[in-house]
Amino acid sequence: MGAVSVQALRGVSFSIAPGEYISIMGPSGCGKSTLLNLLGCLDRPTSGRYLLGDDDVSQMDDDSLSAVRGRRLGFIFQSYNLIQQLTVVENIEVPLFYQDRPEDECREIACVLAERVGLGDRLNHKPFELSGGQQQRVAIARALVNDPLVILADEPTGNLDSSSGKEILKIFDELNEQGKTLILVTHDPNVAERARRAIRLRDGEIETDVTH
Repeated sequence: MGAVSVQALRGVSFSIAPGEYISIMGPSGCGKSTLLNLLGCLDRPTSGRYLLGDDDVSQMDDDSLSAVRGRRLGFIFQSYNLIQQLTVVENIEVPLFYQDRPEDECREIACVLAERVGLGDRLNHKPFELSGGQQQRVAIARALVNDPLVILADEPTGNLDSSSGKEILKIFDELNEQGKTLILVTHDPNVAERARRAIRLRDGEIETDVTH
């Protein structure tokens, strides 16, 4: 049997202004993850263009895309994606390993961010010694370590209890108030309500795009 071609996204076109806070919602299989992967320069579109600032990243090679991800984008995942053998401060430092920065400077940046997300007293703890909410705080600090233009979060509260989820969303609110651009994929309408703009996908197309 021949391979079946599946169009995950079709004719999707929209713009995101600096400092926006956007939620992306829709049923399973609607294209949310594909869209987030495209916005995060993890995948390339098979057609069309993706402009990040003045750069058409859809035409970049793998090395250039990797550089864009490292300099301009921050990622937060549902499963945290922390390195279990590293401490809190070392996990936050990971994106800086690929830059030519002095070790003491990297440590200072990581410590400041740990303090910012309320983990200043957990610097030397390993992930297994932390609650889920604390692990997600580490992931947020790691996403901020390169001072990215855009933060992309994939179901960031999906593995958390309601109390921890509210704490994480409060951090997102604060980041947006400080001018960060946030793009959040979620199944939870209560989470989506925190964003100022909601994009709903269905069958690979934008069904609604509403600014609150």
